[in-house]
Amino acid sequence: MRLAAVQHDIVWNDRDANFRRLAPMVAAAAAGGARMVLLTETFSTGFAVDNPHLAEPEGGPSSQFLQEQAAQHGVWVCGSCPEIPADTDPHDHRPANSFVLAGPDGTVHRYHKIHPFTFGGEDAHFRAGSRLVQVTIDDVRVTPFVCYDLRFADEFWGLATTTDLYLVPANWPEPRRSHWMALLQARAIENQAYVAGCNRVGEGGGLKYVGDSRIVDPLGELLATGSQGETILFADIEPAHVAAVRDRFRFLPDRR
Repeated sequence: MRLAAVQHDIVWNDRDANFRRLAPMVAAAAAGGARMVLLTETFSTGFAVDNPHLAEPEGGPSSQFLQEQAAQHGVWVCGSCPEIPADTDPHDHRPANSFVLAGPDGTVHRYHKIHPFTFGGEDAHFRAGSRLVQVTIDDVRVTPFVCYDLRFADEFWGLATTTDLYLVPANWPEPRRSHWMALLQARAIENQAYVAGCNRVGEGGGLKYVGDSRIVDPLGELLATGSQGETILFADIEPAHVAAVRDRFRFLPDRR
């Protein structure tokens, strides 16, 4: 399966502007042979977590954009957006940071970010998810996470034996860029799986973002990297390679 990670800028709190700028990038990714197109965390709004008008209903405009793009180009399209879950707690009206994975046939899968970013105040405005998600697409076993989740190895470890590819969209700022790059490779190496990290570029909310998106193979090798500008990364994801690495280097069974 060919994966494309779209490293893009985000217009702060302007969904329509972001839809307009992202549509041709999704089209370019599909034209490049991608079967799955990964956008960033909060791709339609930026990480404006304290904006009281940020939340959308589940299946709102951001999710609809992903579904429309998936149907138009015949590919899977994914990224995260602020959605109020359909099964919302009547006492908690905060949105979840919802990773939406939309398929060309209208199928939609959702994962709610388990670790809100307390340092950035996300936990005050967003609820934490409670369920991990795995989806099989074209024989590739896919596990989504979102940004800050990357720092917590235990969830990655727990799903390693049934994962070929981890997806990690992000709004990871420049001051901690070295952490982002190191952790993406670490998660790939320790779980012997592909890891695709897709980070935004540009400025928003007083922070600078420099991308550093990358697709890492099960041995920790960098298959594709992005620097500070908008770009599209491509890599072929091969479950047989995951199986071969794990068969040769039997590290996962030694985990206690």
